[in-house]
Amino acid sequence: MSTDPAPRPRRKDSPGMRFVRVWMPLLIIISGLLLGILVGTDAAWEGGALLISAGVSVWLLNLLYRVGVRGDRDRGAEERAREHFERHGRWPDEKP
Repeated sequence: MSTDPAPRPRRKDSPGMRFVRVWMPLLIIISGLLLGILVGTDAAWEGGALLISAGVSVWLLNLLYRVGVRGDRDRGAEERAREHFERHGRWPDEKP
């Protein structure tokens, strides 16, 4: 019986999560562009720039969150590998 820690498969994103990660930032950015193009005044372009910045910020926050969660998963896998090493005297990926 093998007690090697198997990597967990990546879960598929739910439609709501996909909307928050991809479509919401895109919609915010597109609305900023449309505001500037359709209205065309200096104030509209400034507001559009703020909306574009907000969309990029939402996208970047999602990216940073995913990087942080991936690091937590990697630390968990490392901890499981160390426990395996303590029990068996070899790393899980070493050939016996």
